[in-house]
Amino acid sequence: MKKILIPILVLALAVGGYLLYRGERTPEHDPGRLTLYGNIDVRLVNLAFEVSGRINAMPIAEGARVEAGQVLAALDARRLELAREIARAQVAAQRSELEKLIAGPRPEEIEKLRADAEAARTEAANAERHAERTKGLADRKMASPQEYDDARTAAEAAQARAGAARAALDLALAGSRAEDIARARANLAALEGDLAEAELNLAYARLVAPATGVVQNRILEPGDMASPERPVYTIAMNEPLWARVYLAEPDLGRVRQGQPAQVFSDSFPGKAYSGWLGYISPSAEFTPKTVQTTELRADLVYQARVYVCNPAGELRQGMPVTVEIDLTRAPLPSPGCPPATDSATSDGAAAEGAAPAAPPAAEPSTSEPGSVSGHAESSGAPDAPDASIRSDRP
Repeated sequence: MKKILIPILVLALAVGGYLLYRGERTPEHDPGRLTLYGNIDVRLVNLAFEVSGRINAMPIAEGARVEAGQVLAALDARRLELAREIARAQVAAQRSELEKLIAGPRPEEIEKLRADAEAARTEAANAERHAERTKGLADRKMASPQEYDDARTAAEAAQARAGAARAALDLALAGSRAEDIARARANLAALEGDLAEAELNLAYARLVAPATGVVQNRILEPGDMASPERPVYTIAMNEPLWARVYLAEPDLGRVRQGQPAQVFSDSFPGKAYSGWLGYISPSAEFTPKTVQTTELRADLVYQARVYVCNPAGELRQGMPVTVEIDLTRAPLPSPGCPPATDSATSDGAAAEGAAPAAPPAAEPSTSEPGSVSGHAESSGAPDAPDASIRSDRP
């Protein structure tokens, strides 16, 4: 009898344990709360120099946190500095020429031209009288025709010099022509543009961080040749941080952008991170292939972002998370995260509805261009292999 009862008891205990396990694993449905599953996502920005050159310094290592405007790398800038000095000298010379044209001749220059014109006029008059005397002598056979021809030629040359001197004086008295000043101004503007370009190229010899983030990859090293086509660093821009989740079509009417949410991670059990529902894709897509449940693989879903406050920097790219959206709460008027402080509490909670800078509520993609003294190419982080889209809808 005992041999029969023992297997029955073992079977009963096994069935009871399985049912208890199923009961613990089955979540209770809450119509006022929507549970979604996804992964933490960030923007990845490839930073490159705007100009070509040899890398001189790269003081930032992988894993380091960088702030917006922080210098990450620098090129050997001697060639660029020389180009700037040449451009400066050309601008100074052309500016001096323009100022000279605008001011016109100095008084002493005009006096000199006036004296030269008077001297040339006197010389021409003397040469003319000499030619007349020579002509009279030639008529009386007291001078040869050749002597008269020479005197006449000298008189005509003196008259020409007198005319040129007078023209120079008149030109000085009239001042510079408007078209000459305009041409000088145009030349100066062109040279100033060259100088601005030289200074900009020199500024581009430093690579700076476009925003706060973490160095994920250091691609080149000092001594390498850099160019706009070769990234130097990859920066993970983790502000703002969001969880990439997927909404099933029946759930679209239950949520609104800006509704508060809580985010949970297996890496920090029991810790809730505050957030809010942000971007919802305007177009449907099939469930990602990484979803393991066969009944959901053919569903049409909408990608969404749940922005999350991460003051302690604990959440990282690709982390699987559980998102709970409170459907009973109205959207926050100005969702966002407060500035991080050293005394941030363990729950990393943000004061709901009061934050200085919220990311945009509607962005069509995870890619955005960068730009500041350096070239940035941005892309969204790739899908994590364990992303799923389950919800607790009825």
